[in-house]
Amino acid sequence: MIYPETFEDKLGFGQIRQKLKGYCLSAAGAAWVDDMRFSREVEEIRTQLQQNLEFRQILEKSETFPSRYFFDPTDWLQKIAIEGNWLEADEFLNLAYSLETVMAARQFLSKAQDIYPALYRLAQPVMVTGTLVQAVTSRIDDKAMVRDSASPELGRLRKRLREEQGRLRKLADQLYRTAVEQKWVPEGALPTIREGRVVIPIQAEHKRKLKGFILDESATGHTVFLEPTEMLDANNEIRDLEHAEKREVVRVLRGLTDEFRQQLPVLRVAYQFLSQIDFIRAKARFSVEIGADLPLLEKQPELVWYNARHPLLYLSLKGKRDIVPLNIELDRQDRLLLVSGPNAGGKSVCLKTVGLLQYMLQCGMLIPVSDRSRVGIFHDILLDIGDQQSIENDLSTYSSHLRNMDVFIRSASDKSLMLMDELGSGTDPDFGGAIAQAILEALLKKRVWGVATTHYYNLKLFAGQRQGIRNAAMRFDDQHLMPLYVLDIGKPGSSFALEIARKIGLPQETLQEAEKLVGKDLAGFEKLVRSLERERQELSERLKKTERQESDLKQSLAKYQTLSGELESRRKEIINKAKEEASGLLRDTNREIEKTIRHIRENQAHKRETQKVRKNLQDITQRVEPEGKPPQKRAPEEWKEGDR
Repeated sequence: MIYPETFEDKLGFGQIRQKLKGYCLSAAGAAWVDDMRFSREVEEIRTQLQQNLEFRQILEKSETFPSRYFFDPTDWLQKIAIEGNWLEADEFLNLAYSLETVMAARQFLSKAQDIYPALYRLAQPVMVTGTLVQAVTSRIDDKAMVRDSASPELGRLRKRLREEQGRLRKLADQLYRTAVEQKWVPEGALPTIREGRVVIPIQAEHKRKLKGFILDESATGHTVFLEPTEMLDANNEIRDLEHAEKREVVRVLRGLTDEFRQQLPVLRVAYQFLSQIDFIRAKARFSVEIGADLPLLEKQPELVWYNARHPLLYLSLKGKRDIVPLNIELDRQDRLLLVSGPNAGGKSVCLKTVGLLQYMLQCGMLIPVSDRSRVGIFHDILLDIGDQQSIENDLSTYSSHLRNMDVFIRSASDKSLMLMDELGSGTDPDFGGAIAQAILEALLKKRVWGVATTHYYNLKLFAGQRQGIRNAAMRFDDQHLMPLYVLDIGKPGSSFALEIARKIGLPQETLQEAEKLVGKDLAGFEKLVRSLERERQELSERLKKTERQESDLKQSLAKYQTLSGELESRRKEIINKAKEEASGLLRDTNREIEKTIRHIRENQAHKRETQKVRKNLQDITQRVEPEGKPPQKRAPEEWKEGDR
């Protein structure tokens, strides 16, 4: 159930329909926009959202999806369906062009079926082939003229017609030259056509000098258009041939229409596909324009949105200033949200955003929320917003609100989403607040979901004490008295009425009197709310500062860990390189020692030779020892018997 009948107009969905129709390439696509309806079927909605998402991906990738010749064939197909009817040549040509678009779109999706499976499923039933297109293009040229080759008879008739027209042209030229020589023709005038027949312009005073039939005269009456008797038979022959040609063209078109009539079921499927693709393309283009995305879709009612934006407000402010996104959560424990705060603080925009986006989604449209948002399916959306006075029905604004509340209570279920703006307003505050609280109690017992806005003190207290409903406030800068348009869930909001009155400039004594009339309890409550808001803002600033410091520390730690890793890697690299060099030197040293020992043994070296070898060993040792190490002292050489 969608309530009231003016639901779409109150939330601005009618404007969205108009934008979608503006994106459509054909009237058939626009008809889908008109037929778009709220759905409760989760799989139907899921399919439509996936189709929308896939076409948006096509647009974002700038892929060349066919977008020409999206015609609305409804009238053509109706004409084809009637036996004996026929389409004109230009209608057939447009049909052929649009069928080529159908085939190109199907081919595109067939090649990319793994990437765009939901769109490919739409194309699968399309069975149209190039046969019908060939049937048209073989008979009709690209100027929407039936070809001479469309039938042997048409070719023969047109050949004769050209011959007769040539003969008539020669005869007309001959008679025209004669008339010019006799000065019967107005200066600059040439043979022309009147009533489908070739005539010669003659000055009115000379009209009896040339035998023939006057078919027309100029506006001034100074010139008559005369068909000479010599041209009568030729003109008659041409007229007969033209009539015969038209009859043959109609016969060709009727035959072509019969061929299309046999394929009507195939054609209807093809154009159903084309118009639906046009509709999906329009939704995808709109989703790109408003920055929409595909949230997580749940079968049961749920509403957990991050960075939600009112699409029409977003478009109106685009390029001027940023829109403050809405973060809102309704869960199974607290299904109702009571939003309070100052006038023009964003309460109604919050409520309208919830209603419009939920309705858009259940109409199969992507919505401007973060893709991590969770959106459930509601069976009903009921709205009470704005002034609904009715002179005809003798209803005041408050009476109309009460009538709506009666519908709400009678229709309420645990799958209903109810949106109530300025609940209880329009009558005596004491009675209005009490009735509003009773209405909320009745709705809570039926476990409805919804958002209500209010200024009433008793409703804020009720929401703070009753399970199933939560307070929320539109954030307000009480120092500058400026709305911040941020929804804070979990606490009530102040109306800031006295502060705003003080800023406007009401006399101080008037404000003091107002504070007395309000009463200590209510004034204290408002002050407590404002104090809590200031504390919240201070804590929020501290939290932001702490988060920034934590982020800086994390970055410093990451840099330290990176540098430490690089140093450790470099240390290991140096050690490994030193080990490799030392290992190489040791290998070289061992080889030299072995070579020296072998040399001594083989040559039985003399003392001088032995000293030379010992000197070589000392050189090798110095190369192996680290730099800076002092040389070891050697004991004086002792010579033994047998040394050389």
